[in-house]
This record gives sequence, C-alpha cells and structure tokens, in this order.
Amino acid sequence: MSETKKNRKIKKKDSQLVIRINGVERDRFVSLCDELDTSAAREIRRFIKGFIKDHGVAD
Repeated sequence: MSETKKNRKIKKKDSQLVIRINGVERDRFVSLCDELDTSAAREIRRFIKGFIKDHGVAD
C-alpha cells in the first residue's frame, strides 16, 4: 500500500462529537461559513487540530 493511501486510512473520519449550542449562534456560524465558502464541520475540525497543536498534544 502506498504511503498516501496509508495516511488517508489513518485520518479516516470515524467518530462524531455532539455539542449543544445556542440556536442563534449556530445559525450565525453556519451562515458565516457559507459566506466564506467553507463548512461548519471543516472549521470545527480546523479549530480542533489547531487547539491540539497549540497545546502540544502528540498523536
């Protein structure tokens, strides 16, 4: 198996994180993501990855 395929397999999205937030904030966030041509899920994943990196948590 190529290195690229191995990396994709390792990074497979196989879990969910359920959060409860204020409906108005959620709608504003989703609307802003749409305006910026991105998705809410992508931005939350980007936040989580940055948070982990900033706090020195290793794989």
